[in-house]
Amino acid sequence: MEQIRSFIAIELPSGLKQALTQLENQLKTDNQPWVKWVKPYSIHLTLKFLGNIAVDSTTAITRAIEASARGIKPFRLTVRDLGVFPNLKRVQVAWVGISGEVDELTRLQKRLESKLAPLGFTPESRPFTPHLTLARLRERASANERQGFGELMASTKFEGGDIEVKDISLMKSQLTRAGAIYSRISQVRLDREQTVKS
Repeated sequence: MEQIRSFIAIELPSGLKQALTQLENQLKTDNQPWVKWVKPYSIHLTLKFLGNIAVDSTTAITRAIEASARGIKPFRLTVRDLGVFPNLKRVQVAWVGISGEVDELTRLQKRLESKLAPLGFTPESRPFTPHLTLARLRERASANERQGFGELMASTKFEGGDIEVKDISLMKSQLTRAGAIYSRISQVRLDREQTVKS
């Protein structure tokens, strides 16, 4: 049975992707071979990583997304400020923060977890922390390099602006040597029972 790697996400507008491109260019230097940057045009706000799924399960997953979106009106999020996991001294992941109507976003994400559970997707044990991943530090990064990168992140300001969330997408992730290639399988509009098939 054919399998695809997939996840559920909010896709970002092109203006925000351009702002993220400028931000990465500002943060990049020639002597950071230990930083793996995420291509700005492929950055998205992940709500649920599904892993490998059977191709014929996408209809049932899309129905679960529709059920999760029902009754939730479009809402606004603000993309701003930078942060890292786990902390500024031992940076592993660099990200851009999400604020605004995060309560609505969290409600949507929790509904997705509960609607997908009957399909065999285990709910996340970690609390949902909405963010946009900018970069990951490779294992070979030294303690000093990690701390220095944390200082760079802490001293950089970023205002990405507001986005209006109107729909959620079921995405396919194809791993290649050049990096992951993302494509949309289906898209569900908030508070409507209409699905836009790609």
